[in-house]
Amino acid sequence: MSAKLPPKPRLLNTRRARLAIVASQYNEKYTDALVDSAIDELSEYLPQARVDLVRVPGAFEIPVTSKAILELDSPTCLVALGVLIRGETAHADLVARSVTDGLQQLALHYGIPIINEVLLLDNEEQAAARCLDEDMNRGIEAARSAAAMIEVFGELDRSGSLRMHPSNA
Repeated sequence: MSAKLPPKPRLLNTRRARLAIVASQYNEKYTDALVDSAIDELSEYLPQARVDLVRVPGAFEIPVTSKAILELDSPTCLVALGVLIRGETAHADLVARSVTDGLQQLALHYGIPIINEVLLLDNEEQAAARCLDEDMNRGIEAARSAAAMIEVFGELDRSGSLRMHPSNA
């Protein structure tokens, strides 16, 4: 069963959009492909947005770096990218759960969309399919999800129903 990419979002003309991408350096071949795909896709849908890229050693460092970014410069949306490939121990599963929980807590605390495409995969074949192939590329998916969430939060903000965390007001 193959997972399909979300539909292409419409072009968003927002000059205020600021995105941060926090990406692991581990499994470089795959994470670099995710980053490149995400940035290319974002430039198509958010051509006026500022996109800042921060690289960290591994996936485990993504949540704490994301927290620092959210505290220093509240982006419109944050995208987390990384690739974990399971080995013979439970280490990858533990890191993946920790990253997911940490990012979810940050999103809820700061009221900012965080797109989690830190992938937990069984093998390099899955990594190639999700990072190098355009049909299931999770970098493209992350960018489309970010654009969609920026639009959703923009609509909420225009309607006055968005209640930001006090640190983001």
